[in-house]
Amino acid sequence: MPRCLTALPVYNEARHVNGVLDEVRRYSRDILVVDDGSSDGTAALLAARGDVRVVTHPENRGYGSALLSAFAYAQEHGFEKLVTIDCDGQHEPQRIPQFFDACTSDVDLVSGSRYLQQFPGDTPPPEQRRRINQQVTAELNRRLCLNLTDAFCGFKCYRVEALKSLSITEPGYAMPLEVWVQAAVAGWRIVELPVPLIYLDEKRSFGGVLDDAQTRLEYYHLTLDRALANVEPGFCAGATCG
Repeated sequence: MPRCLTALPVYNEARHVNGVLDEVRRYSRDILVVDDGSSDGTAALLAARGDVRVVTHPENRGYGSALLSAFAYAQEHGFEKLVTIDCDGQHEPQRIPQFFDACTSDVDLVSGSRYLQQFPGDTPPPEQRRRINQQVTAELNRRLCLNLTDAFCGFKCYRVEALKSLSITEPGYAMPLEVWVQAAVAGWRIVELPVPLIYLDEKRSFGGVLDDAQTRLEYYHLTLDRALANVEPGFCAGATCG
């Protein structure tokens, strides 16, 4: 049996963390929490548990940095598959085994999609978030010759061996865009897996200036441009993919 790890990036999730972890425990034997400098009591809650592994950032570094710590941990500790799941209740832990199963030997990345299929009880996303996701997903498809429906779903499963081909530098929310670029360049085999569309907190903050939709979109574009500039010149950049 392959060694499988489920990792959750966490920042100030004291309200949700124990409930989410209790549910994740039902579907994953090995669990890692990356506490990205929480200051709301999350660290104490994690310390009181004996059933999860914890990596702690002394200060908040960003969502991307938390994921990179999970990538590094999975590689250093000999895991073969890594599921990432958010801790805000928007991902259903019972779907974790489906992600592990879909990440077969000939698949490098299984990416959740909230727009691939409708589920009973789906909740409509905030309009500006849906619009930005559509724009960025379309741009990724055009510039990278991909066929994605959801660029930003945090529910994923990685083949850990494939992670060795990544060289990620973006520490913030746009980090997945750099992953998409490098995965496309490396020829990763990617499949999307449908997941329900669940928004529990439509006013959830991205932090600081990124709460402004236009500023966030510009940040995403800058990250994508920079990531493309750092790979093989001319790689499908702006090309029309057949």
